[in-house]
Amino acid sequence: METHRSDSERDGESRLIPADAPGRQESLRASFVSSVFNIMHAIMGSGILGLAYAMANTGIIGFSALLLLVAFLAAYSIHLMLELCGQTALTSYEDLGFCAFKTTGKVVVASTILIQNIGAMSSYLFIIKSELPAAIAGFLHNNYSGTPWYLNGQILLIFTVICVVLPLSLLRKIEFLGYTSGLSILFMVYFAIVIVVKKWFIPCPLLFNSTVDYVQNFSSDECKPKLLQISYKSAYAIPTMAFSFLCHTSVLPIYCELQKPTKSKMQKAVNTGITLSFSVYMLSALFGYLTFYGKVDSQLLHNYSQYLPRDTVIMSVRICILFSVLLTVPLIHFPEYDVLCCGQREILVSLDIAVGL
Repeated sequence: METHRSDSERDGESRLIPADAPGRQESLRASFVSSVFNIMHAIMGSGILGLAYAMANTGIIGFSALLLLVAFLAAYSIHLMLELCGQTALTSYEDLGFCAFKTTGKVVVASTILIQNIGAMSSYLFIIKSELPAAIAGFLHNNYSGTPWYLNGQILLIFTVICVVLPLSLLRKIEFLGYTSGLSILFMVYFAIVIVVKKWFIPCPLLFNSTVDYVQNFSSDECKPKLLQISYKSAYAIPTMAFSFLCHTSVLPIYCELQKPTKSKMQKAVNTGITLSFSVYMLSALFGYLTFYGKVDSQLLHNYSQYLPRDTVIMSVRICILFSVLLTVPLIHFPEYDVLCCGQREILVSLDIAVGL
């Protein structure tokens, strides 16, 4: 009897959302795989293009150690957050902030989420506006006297926002974004595979080609990988790697729609997503660095575009990365939407109280 009671208590402690909570059965539809895809999508973004440059400035061993440390800290911090949710029976960032520091904590948490997610969405849309016209032009070989409408960054941005971002952002459940997240992850895996394959087609030292101003002759020492590199440029790698596993604002919305949500199941989904993201990161960074060594650019695709300006595969990878970045915008919109909805509920409650008085 005692054993049965302790098992029940452990199950109750591990379950953050009560199974019999009203209205929960309708919303708990997201599968484990869909949740992993959403977590990986929240983790991996355009920052993957700068990891090879970070490896060039820290060395293979230094980069691997730092990336492993960041991945561990991300998983552990999410573990602490889930533990806090379990102890307080709260699944909202604003409620957790209120529980810890009352109104001040709630306002700080909500403001932080809004600033971070609005900044992230703005930066992603700016990337689309600046890079998508060049990516499309890469497939076209015509010379234009003026800029056609389909190569105008502002027109393309408005078109993609209305046709892609807006419909996906209007979805009421983050579960539905599991399909777009799976597509985005497929794009990232395709990017990593191309980086690995192209390593064997680009010689070192690079052969000089007068039609490409970028290509230079490498010395023999520059074709040797550095295991540990410490210089003032190593500091440039810290911001890129510090944000390489940033997915915390999306964890609770993803959790709330997980089927039969428990702390252990959510932690397993997070650990799986972080592990798979770590693998993609390491493959793309390692083979990108082993292709260009010390000449690797802070934006890896620039190296390939300059050395292989008309390579169809590289141009397709560029398009895939841009679409992956574009599909990230609706995902990071959900936590911000929750904050705004929470704020509207607070205003309505305050109005009701005022009318009642």
